[in-house]
Amino acid sequence: MTKWLLIIILHLMVLLESGQVGWSKQPTEREAILIPGDIVLGGLFPVHEKGDFTCGPKIYNRGVQRLEAMLFAVDQINKNDKILPGISLGVHILDTCSRDTYALNQSLHFVRASLSNLDISVLECADGTPPRMKKAAAAGRIFGVIGGSYSSVSLQVANLLRLFHIPQISPASTAKALSDKTRFDYFARTVPPDTFQSIALVDVPSAADDKDFDSIIQRLSKKPNARAVVLFTRAEDARRILEAARRSNITHPFQWIASDGWGRQNKLVEGIEAEAEGAITVELQSKTIPSFDEYMQSLTPSTNKRNPWFGEYWEDVFDCRLPKNQPVINKKNYIINNANVNTTNNYNYIKRNICSSKLRLTPANGYEQESKVQFVVDAVYAFALALNNLQKDLCKGKGLCQAMIDYDKGIFYKNYLLNVSFTDSAGSEVKFDEHGDGLARYEILNFRKNDPNATNGFNYQVVGRWYKELTINIEDLVWAKGAEDIPVSACSLPCESGMIRKQQGDTCCWVCDRCEEYEYVYDDTTCKECSPGHWPHPDKRGCYPLPVKYIRWDSAFAIAPAVISLMGIIATLGVAGLMFHHRDTPVVRASGRELTIILLAGVLVCYLNTFVLLAQPTFATCVLQRFGVGVSFSAVYGALLTKTNRIARIFDSASRSAVRPKYISPRSQVCIATFLIGLQVMLTLVWMIVEPAGTRHFYPDRRQVILKCNIQDMSFLFSQLYNAVLIVIATVYAVKTRKIPENFNESKFIGFTMYTTCIIWLAFVPIYFGTGNAHEIQITTLCVAISLSASVTLVCLYSPKVYIIVFQPDKNIRGKVTMGSSTFKKQGSSAGTSSVAKYTGCEMSSEHVPLRSALCAVVQTSVGVTGVTEISQSSNASEQVAQL
Repeated sequence: MTKWLLIIILHLMVLLESGQVGWSKQPTEREAILIPGDIVLGGLFPVHEKGDFTCGPKIYNRGVQRLEAMLFAVDQINKNDKILPGISLGVHILDTCSRDTYALNQSLHFVRASLSNLDISVLECADGTPPRMKKAAAAGRIFGVIGGSYSSVSLQVANLLRLFHIPQISPASTAKALSDKTRFDYFARTVPPDTFQSIALVDVPSAADDKDFDSIIQRLSKKPNARAVVLFTRAEDARRILEAARRSNITHPFQWIASDGWGRQNKLVEGIEAEAEGAITVELQSKTIPSFDEYMQSLTPSTNKRNPWFGEYWEDVFDCRLPKNQPVINKKNYIINNANVNTTNNYNYIKRNICSSKLRLTPANGYEQESKVQFVVDAVYAFALALNNLQKDLCKGKGLCQAMIDYDKGIFYKNYLLNVSFTDSAGSEVKFDEHGDGLARYEILNFRKNDPNATNGFNYQVVGRWYKELTINIEDLVWAKGAEDIPVSACSLPCESGMIRKQQGDTCCWVCDRCEEYEYVYDDTTCKECSPGHWPHPDKRGCYPLPVKYIRWDSAFAIAPAVISLMGIIATLGVAGLMFHHRDTPVVRASGRELTIILLAGVLVCYLNTFVLLAQPTFATCVLQRFGVGVSFSAVYGALLTKTNRIARIFDSASRSAVRPKYISPRSQVCIATFLIGLQVMLTLVWMIVEPAGTRHFYPDRRQVILKCNIQDMSFLFSQLYNAVLIVIATVYAVKTRKIPENFNESKFIGFTMYTTCIIWLAFVPIYFGTGNAHEIQITTLCVAISLSASVTLVCLYSPKVYIIVFQPDKNIRGKVTMGSSTFKKQGSSAGTSSVAKYTGCEMSSEHVPLRSALCAVVQTSVGVTGVTEISQSSNASEQVAQL
C-alpha cells in the first residue's frame, strides 16, 4: 500500500514540475534559495504580497527580513563548532506570496525533497526506466520547515507535512486551531496562540478591493457611538482600512485597537499617520538582535547574491530602480520587456531614479529590525539544538551518521524538538508547551507623536505588557486625535441593574428593557419570574425567599380580638361560677342545668377559638380550628334548638290534648343536644378525610407569603352549613314560641339571640369573602364574629338571670317563681256558672286548662315541683300537672 502511495505522489510531483498540472497563472520559473547541506531546513516566507492569482507585484519587507533572519541564523550555527559538529545546515526557502493555496503548492517541493532518500530500486517508471529526481529539485534532505507566517498558510502546510512526518516551526502563526495536536501532530511555534492575545476581537473580512474597505468604514460610521475598532487582520488589510478611513473624511476619529498583525510596523502607517494616531496595538514581546542589524546593514544587491528577491526589496525600501532592471517603455508608458517588473501595475516604476551605489540599510534611511526576527532565529536554533541532541544520542562522533539519517522525523519532533529549551541571543527563554506553543509575552504599544506640539514625527511607545495578566498605565496613553478623555465606544451603553438587552440587529447593538418588579435577570437577554414565595434582590441578579407571614401576637389584628375574647372568657367563667353557686335556686333550675352546662361550654370554646385562630398555623392548631369552630357552634345552637324545640312541642301538644309529650326530661334533652353535637363531629371528620389538615403557603400577591391552614374559604363555609341549619331551625322555633305568657319569657330571649346571630352571620359572610387577600383582616373578622355570636348568647340568655340572682335575690325563691295569680274562667254547662281552681305555684281557670297545664309542665319539669298543695276543683288538665 505504501509503495503505491509513494508512486502516485512522485508521479504528481513530476507532473507539477513539468507543468502538465499547474496552478492558475503560476510562474514558469520558481524562484528559491537553495543552499546545500547535510541536513536541509525548508523555509516558507511571505516575500511578496498576494495578487489576484498567485504572487502580487509588491514586495513584503517583513517577509524579506524574516527570510534573511533564517539565513543569518544558519550562518551562525554553521560557524559554531559546538552545535552539530561536522554537520552543515542547508536551506531551501520559498515564497508563499501571502496566499495559503500557493504556499501549499510550494510545500510539495519539500515533500519531494524529503523523499529523496527513498530506495528507488523498488520504483519503476511507466516505460520501464528507473525514476530520476532533478538535481536542482532540492539542496538535500528536508528535515524540517521554518514557516509560514500567516496562520492560514500554516494551517494548509501543516496538514500536508503531517502526512510525511515533517516537523514544522512557525515564527509568526498564532491561530488557536494550530494548538490541536490531533490535527497538527508535528507543528510547533515560537510564538503563543491568539488565545492569550485578546479578549474581544472583531472579524474584519478579507476584502478584494478598496470599495470593500470603504463599505466597512461606512458601516462603522453609521454607528456614532461605536468609536473603537478592533483589527485582527493582516498588515496590508489594516493599512487599507486606514486608507479607507482617510477617504471617508469622518469627523469623529476611530480608536484603533490592533493585534500583532499591525504590531509596531512603521511601513503600515506611512503616509496615513494622522488616521493611525492614538492606535493601541499588541505586539509579541521581542528584543532586537544587534548582530542581525549589523548583518542587514552590510547587505547590498551586489553582495547578497543568494537572495533572488533582495533586489526588489532594495528598490522598494529606497524607492529607486537598480540599473539592471532598466525597463523598456512603449509609447503608452507601459513596461513591455522586464520580467522582474509587473506590467499591469507598475507602481510608477518608470518614474523612479536609479539606485545609488552608496545606499545602505540604516536607521536614517528607515531601516528597523522587524519584530518577528527574534522568533525566526529562535525557530532555527530550536531545530539545530534538537538535532544536536539527536546527534549526541545516535552518533558516536562528529558528522552525520546513518542512524540519524534514518531516524523518524515524527519521533524526533516529539522526543527532541518539543523538549528543547534554551536562552536565545536576546536573553529570552525559549521553550514549547505540550501543544507546541511558545511562551505568551506581549507588549502594549501606543502610536503617537514624538512631540505633542509637533505636526509630524510619530512612533510606537510601549505603554504596557502582558504576561499572564495585563499591566498598563492608562494615564500614559494618547488617544485618537489627542483626545484628553478615554473614548467611550459602544453601539449601546451597558444596561443598568435590573435591565436586559434586546438586540437591534447587530450583536453589539441593543436597547435596554427593564425587567418586571417580580422578575430577575436570568442572563443578559432574558428576564425570569421568581418562583412563588421569592422576590428579586435589589440588583436583580437572583431571588431571595420572602419572609413567611402570619398574625403576630403584638399586632393590632391580634390584640383587638384577643382582648374581646379574653373579656368573654372572664364573663363566661363568671356566669358559670355564679350559676354553679346558685345551682339549687329556682332561676337556675328553671333554665335547665344540664343544657346550661352544654351551652356555657360551647360559649367558652367560642371564645377560646380566637386564640387558636390567631396562633401560628401548625398541624395541631389547624386540627383544633376545624373542630373548635364547628363543635362550639353546634354546642351552643344545638342546646338552644333543644330548648326551643322542647317548649314548642310542649305547647303544641298541650293545645291539642293534656297528654304529656315525650322526650322533655333533662336526660332526654342532654341526649338530643349530644346527638346534634356528634353530627358536627362526624361531618368534621369527613372534612378531614376529604381535605387533610395541615399548613400551606398562600400568595395573595407576589410580594407576600402567608402561612395558613390548609382550609379553603369555601370549604370552611360549607363546614358551617350544619350550624347554619341549626341556627335557622332554632330561629323558627323561637318565632313559634314568642307568645308564651309574660312570666315565662326565656323563649323570647332565645328568639332575640337567634335574630341577632342571623344578622351577625349575614354581615360576616360578605366581609369574609371580600377580604380574601387581606389575611389579617379576614382572620380578625372571623374571630370577632365568633366572639360576637358567643357574647350575644351569653348576654341575651343569662344577663336576666344574673340580674335576678345578684340584684333581686328575693325573687329567686320557690314561692315567687310562679306563673302569676291570674284567674282563668271556664264556662260551665249552664250560663253564669264558673269554677276556679287554685294551687300553690299554679292557678288555672277551667277556660284555659290546656295552656296552663303546659306552663306548669314546663315549670315543674325544670324546677322540680312534685305536687300541688291546694286544689279547689279538679280537671283533666290539673291532673296532668299534678302527675308531673
